[in-house]
Amino acid sequence: MKISIGKAANILGVSKQTLRRWEAQGKIKVHRTPQNHRRYDISSLQDYSPKKHPTDSAKTTIGYARVSNHDQKNDLLRQAGLLESYMAKQGWTYEIIQDLGSGLNYNKKGLKKLISLICSKEIDRLVLTHKDRLLRFGSELIFSLCENFGVEIVIMNSTKDLTFEDELVQDVLEIITVFSARLYGLRSRKNKNLLDKLKDAADKI
Repeated sequence: MKISIGKAANILGVSKQTLRRWEAQGKIKVHRTPQNHRRYDISSLQDYSPKKHPTDSAKTTIGYARVSNHDQKNDLLRQAGLLESYMAKQGWTYEIIQDLGSGLNYNKKGLKKLISLICSKEIDRLVLTHKDRLLRFGSELIFSLCENFGVEIVIMNSTKDLTFEDELVQDVLEIITVFSARLYGLRSRKNKNLLDKLKDAADKI
């Protein structure tokens, strides 16, 4: 049975970019349809795992965890624990980078460190619990950077994709969170009521 690149990526827990890179490196077989679409043999994928194709053993794996604010500290610890357990089970040498800040903030200390490690070719893979832990918008830019520098991307929960409506709600709430501190700082009851109404509206999407 042959499946699409999206389904193959879900089965292996990697990105589509990583599959394309493996194809270019001859690590995985790809069939082409008459319309030139990629198709993967599901039987061959069952015997395949990223661990069987290590890159540079001197490099390390980075597990990246992020939450938006201090109230989510327990979730940050949970993410880090899941990443550590997963990477240790794979037998990888790893480091965990933790970030505290909005998914719309590109200036976070941990994110800047991650980008620096990618560009300096010091890591061979990036592991996330979910795609949106990296950035709410723009994660594809980081994935493209990883592809350019030969960094494998592993998303632990890539098979549990949110619906369009759920993603929209999370995006709206993220935007509200970014600006709420500024508006609350003005100590205006009108601003507080406006934010409450926006959150209520987002929950109803």
